[in-house]
Amino acid sequence: MSVSVSSRRARRILRTGLHVAWWSVVGLAGCHPPSASLPEDPAEVVVGERLFLETRFAQYAGAHMAADVNAPWDAGDPVLNELETLDSPRANPFRAQAMNCRVCHLVDDAATSDRLAVRSYVDFARQSPIPDRGDGHTHTPRNSPTLVDTAPGPDGTPRFLHFDGQFPTPEDLVRGTLLGRNFGWLPSESSSALAQVARVIREDNGQDALGKGMWSLSYATLLAGTSPEIPAGFVLPDAYRLDVSQATDDQVMSAVSRLVGAYLRHLQFARDAGGDYVGSPYDRFLIVNELPRHPDAGETPLAYARRLRAAVAALKKPIFVEDPARLTFVHHEHAFRFGPSELAGLAVFLAEPASSQSTSTAAENPPTSGQGACLGCHTPPDFTDHGFHNTGIAQEGYDALFGAGAFAALDIPSFERRAATPAAFLPASSTISEGQGPFLAMPTAANPGRVDLGLWNVYGNPDFMSSSPERQAALGTLIAAASHVPPLDQNQPQPYAELLPRAVGLFKTPTVRDLGQSPPYFHDGSRDTIEDAIQHYRVASDAARAGALRNGATELGNVRLSAEDATALADFLRALDEDYE
Repeated sequence: MSVSVSSRRARRILRTGLHVAWWSVVGLAGCHPPSASLPEDPAEVVVGERLFLETRFAQYAGAHMAADVNAPWDAGDPVLNELETLDSPRANPFRAQAMNCRVCHLVDDAATSDRLAVRSYVDFARQSPIPDRGDGHTHTPRNSPTLVDTAPGPDGTPRFLHFDGQFPTPEDLVRGTLLGRNFGWLPSESSSALAQVARVIREDNGQDALGKGMWSLSYATLLAGTSPEIPAGFVLPDAYRLDVSQATDDQVMSAVSRLVGAYLRHLQFARDAGGDYVGSPYDRFLIVNELPRHPDAGETPLAYARRLRAAVAALKKPIFVEDPARLTFVHHEHAFRFGPSELAGLAVFLAEPASSQSTSTAAENPPTSGQGACLGCHTPPDFTDHGFHNTGIAQEGYDALFGAGAFAALDIPSFERRAATPAAFLPASSTISEGQGPFLAMPTAANPGRVDLGLWNVYGNPDFMSSSPERQAALGTLIAAASHVPPLDQNQPQPYAELLPRAVGLFKTPTVRDLGQSPPYFHDGSRDTIEDAIQHYRVASDAARAGALRNGATELGNVRLSAEDATALADFLRALDEDYE
């Protein structure tokens, strides 16, 4: 594997078993590298990556390991026997182990001669497989979202994670995942899950494959941060240190969450990175044409996008990026190119209705084509507004099974009705142990009434209302923004009854950067190609204009794409790919 470590931030791959570990990639092979060999990434990121791959936190490990947490077990979790894909299964790099974070958020762990085998922190399945605990759940209800570019913005504004916004920070995501169903823990087992994490951290001796790659130092030694055996440059800052022998289980869990959170915050697409690494063809096009690459201080992403649109339109002789002898992709089948078709697609992507400068309604005389209206959700440079929208995916999937109009007629309870019997409508949790979760489910022909409503499951959920009212307020603000209603008064109680119906079918807007390393698409993984995803918007926009989408995003009505537009738009979206490693 060829890596330019001076220009690719946090792209080293920790791999186990027969795979090469990151320390050999960067020239730190051996148990005791010289202290002069400093890591490119901060110590907390390096340790956080090791924890990201730790398999002993899983319920299967806890149930099958011996009294010694460092002793191997006879067989691994069956869910890891194969790697599920859209086609035939692949060899699972974590076979004979237990669940870890990388299982659903792969990079090149499963790489073969297939150039598309590298992932941008997603897996290959429509919905991710999870350990079978006999509760009827063998897959998550959703496609795995990328973990790249998920850190909070420069102003610290939360970027709610998961498609339903369940987690406001990377640290919350880590805690919820390690102690949750994805790692095999049932809602009633949260205390056992917490004890398992703390036990592994306290008793690890550094002799497993991951530990041996870090000088055979235990987690306890690394977290204490005082041992002279820790090479210079790998000593944790004070904010990440903990004496695990004196700490409570919860304090140990918090330390793990902070470290893995530091790793996740470090995962970023290259964009306009300097040096030999050039990010995507789109980013290179901006650079060579001296186009604005990011918002100015105090400028909103939408205002920046409109400024970029004007600058692109003013180009007299655009300089295209299409020199395969100098710039090529390693992990994508298409060329590293930004030419006339990609430029036409960028124009379609940036095009808005004339009235969108002040409102979100369609112009009085809307065009018949050439208008992607993508800025309503996918504002550059992140290519997401980090908000929530209903693009009609849930309705389309449900109606495909039960007939046109079935989703519109679906009996979805009001806030008051849901609050009266939460177990009947909300998913199982530590406080709603008998939760049935009919609205956090993939619809099947055998189970009418079950569908995924996204943010509806989180907003006004008693699990979150008392523990994090400020986060509920932030979600309420995002729901109001998606519905184009006046901003909420943060000094007043949350209008749960009013906003909950507006949360139906709302899912977080994913970035469209590097789509080539993250198919299938949408929260349900229902679209295999970029062309399939664009076609959905062509159909959904017609439905939105006809008033046929239940709680559909207003922005959909502004999308007007011809077949030619769709082709150019697909070319542009592929120009957002990069060789993410």
